[in-house]
Amino acid sequence: QVQLVESGGGLVRAGGSLTLSCAASGSTTSVTSVNAIGWYRQAPGKQRELVAKISSISSGGSTNYADSVKGRFTISRDNAKNTVYLQMNSLKPEDTAVYYCNTLYGGRWYWGQGTQVTVSS
Repeated sequence: QVQLVESGGGLVRAGGSLTLSCAASGSTTSVTSVNAIGWYRQAPGKQRELVAKISSISSGGSTNYADSVKGRFTISRDNAKNTVYLQMNSLKPEDTAVYYCNTLYGGRWYWGQGTQVTVSS
């Protein structure tokens, strides 16, 4: 069982920055240091979309981004804290959404509860 917890969302003006965190709780806290972790977002009335992904340690920890956030968002992990971060700069109103992190563990997908990001114009 994996429990992912996102934090760091909030209200920010366009052009501002936020850093989201994704940590695992319980007996699998190291999953965020080892597994591939994805950050997704879902805006009202829209489908959930992949924002950024960091591959597993065994795959080299490479990163991928949606075209809409390239150059503005950065995904990273802090193994000492078993946490994956999503640094979001130059935020736009269209970045407003609930942001989720997820991972595949034991053949099952796990999602956090999400954190709301609201960008005002």
